[in-house]
Amino acid sequence: MRIGIGLPSGVPGADGRSIGPWATESEHRGFRLLGAFDRLVYDTLDPLVALAAAAGRTERIELVTTVLNAGYRGNPVVLAKQISSLERVSGGRLTVGLGMGGWAEDYAVSDVPMTGRGAALEAALATMRTVWRGEMTGPAGPIPALPPGRPQLLLAGFVPAAFTRAATLSDGWVAPAFGLQILKKGVDAVRREWANAGRQGRPRIVVERYFCLGPGAPETADAYVARYYGDLYPQVRHDVVTDTDRLSTEIDRLAEVGADDLVLLPCSRGFEQIGLLSDALDEVGRKP
Repeated sequence: MRIGIGLPSGVPGADGRSIGPWATESEHRGFRLLGAFDRLVYDTLDPLVALAAAAGRTERIELVTTVLNAGYRGNPVVLAKQISSLERVSGGRLTVGLGMGGWAEDYAVSDVPMTGRGAALEAALATMRTVWRGEMTGPAGPIPALPPGRPQLLLAGFVPAAFTRAATLSDGWVAPAFGLQILKKGVDAVRREWANAGRQGRPRIVVERYFCLGPGAPETADAYVARYYGDLYPQVRHDVVTDTDRLSTEIDRLAEVGADDLVLLPCSRGFEQIGLLSDALDEVGRKP
């Protein structure tokens, strides 16, 4: 299982200027992926902007949205070009995890209904692929095509229709950041739908977990998760990593279930979290 680290772009109060140094240090420490997630009405940086800043300061590390919420982004052509631009800026290192987004306030401020989101996502995805193939054109010529199969695309969600979409319309599934049983159910369902569709190989499974290490880690994690998830706090907090023993246990059980990649999302914007996580992984024999 490959191991990555999230950018601090999802931590309230994070200095946007820290994204570049964070990305550089993460690549230097050997992490395989850099992740960024999406939420509209919240103190976060836009994930595409954050990953673009990271792309300019790195050369090898994979850039992943875990996930980018397409449901309330009204123009799929604009979104496709933004994604295409980041793919080109990064030299072909982008993996796009797409979801619909489940926060009602994000839809409300976007004046987009939360009904019919699955069909809307499928239609948007079809349009975006038209752009990426270079088929969206005008009098001055087309939006340039990306190489075949780029960017790599994963889909999120944890209802039966979402598993089917992930298996038939993308390269794999981005699992939620909590819930081992949800992960087990999703892995089994996506692999089953993948096989039913007659696809070769197997779907890529990317899972996230929150982490915070060092002095005061449990308290910092508590505050972060409670603020972000509200009533879901007890369910999410159970899977947050705050010490080396839990890190080792979590890696083992996620790998056993079938995760291909683990992105550890910081609960703290402190730059020292990169080194603390890298050292903890070394300690448990799990180099990134």
